[in-house]
Amino acid sequence: MSLWCLDEHRLGLKPIRRRVWAPTGQPFTCPVKPAYEWLYLYAFVNPETGESRFWLVPVLNKQAYSAVMTAFAHSVGAGADHHVLVVQDGAGFHVPATQGQSPGIQTVTLPPSAPELQPAERLWALTDATVANRAFDTLDDFSEVLAERCTWLETQPDLLTQHTLFHWWPLSTN
Repeated sequence: MSLWCLDEHRLGLKPIRRRVWAPTGQPFTCPVKPAYEWLYLYAFVNPETGESRFWLVPVLNKQAYSAVMTAFAHSVGAGADHHVLVVQDGAGFHVPATQGQSPGIQTVTLPPSAPELQPAERLWALTDATVANRAFDTLDDFSEVLAERCTWLETQPDLLTQHTLFHWWPLSTN
């Protein structure tokens, strides 16, 4: 059995602004070219091992949730021999498909209005790092940079554990 958590993040052409260091007396300028096109980042992380999976999808709804959960179950080998418990928030679209969750997947819903209990919330500072304080011409340009960042993060389990393994997170007994 493995314990994962899931969260979603809306990103797009509306710039993400962050504070940065600038030389004394010189203002920092940030390119801004606001547009309102979005995509959604689904992130799964196992806080104990730092293993992660990311999906960029164009919509946030029940069908997308079901498709991503199915892809996640397949990617981690969930099934009769490997049970996966996914901790998620109570978003209205977190509803399994009519045929139910994929075999081997079970979900636990956190209490409402409690993002501090969700380790996956801590991933957004890491995913946003390469797109913050930048302006993109198209959503394709934006998603390419974000996808590269997510691909890199999947190779950094120690970094993800540092950000998501809360002191109270249950550890496996293997």
